[in-house]
Amino acid sequence: MIRPARPGEAPAIDAFLARHAESSMFLRSNLAAHGLSGSGHRNATRFWVAPAEGEIRAVFGRTSAGFLVLQAPDAPDAWHRAFVAALGDNTIAALTGEARQTEATLVALGLPDTAWRLNHSEPLYRLALDTLPGSSATIRPPVEADIPLLARWFLDYTASTGISSRDEAAQVTALKRAVESVPLGDVRLLLEDGAPVAMSAVNARLPDMVQIGGVYVPPELRSRGRGGAVVAAQLLEERARGVREAVLFANNDAAARAYERIGFARVGSYRVAILERQVTPGVAA
Repeated sequence: MIRPARPGEAPAIDAFLARHAESSMFLRSNLAAHGLSGSGHRNATRFWVAPAEGEIRAVFGRTSAGFLVLQAPDAPDAWHRAFVAALGDNTIAALTGEARQTEATLVALGLPDTAWRLNHSEPLYRLALDTLPGSSATIRPPVEADIPLLARWFLDYTASTGISSRDEAAQVTALKRAVESVPLGDVRLLLEDGAPVAMSAVNARLPDMVQIGGVYVPPELRSRGRGGAVVAAQLLEERARGVREAVLFANNDAAARAYERIGFARVGSYRVAILERQVTPGVAA
């Protein structure tokens, strides 16, 4: 019914995922960065494919951090149940994927509504970067001196979007992400009079496509176009590197309007579902 991906199968998996590019960025970028090895990196992913024989029609994954990700546009419910069964005693922390497809996985998981901190669908957008006009905005990558600010911004971003609380564990995670963002180089800060006023980041990357996430503007500076400005400026940098397209999903109506103003067009819906705590499928949450 479904089976673990086999050594040497990465090109075939990516070819299938590329046909559904907008909602496959996490799977494709994790595959490109970490292969089928299942290493300890939090984004390294274990892959399953379906059917067990013949052309690939569905791809399911679990990252080392416990995120379930899938691309299964015409999968029967039995494949989703088989995926959950294949997880065995591995814990899960979240589920993401094209909104309609993930409904069957949610049913197969059998978790009560109260198990989820966040479980909703967000509008999914795509933009061809050759249509993006120039920008006069000033952006730069973060430096070590920005870490305290970034830690506050990451914490407020995850808390305000429902991804996390503001407890001690969330604060530790925000600080770790802030420290990692400096050498990683995927975050950009929008500057006004030399001071950071907004940020955006690439949270999934391929040679020709990026996914933008983590767009944040402090509450007192919102509703003045800064979110769209930092995204547009960062995407111009990516275009100069040869990236041709970008995708993102919008957490709220204001964000959606900001992205539409710089040319993003809606192409679907994407589910973001975060558990209150990690659970093992089949064990009461």
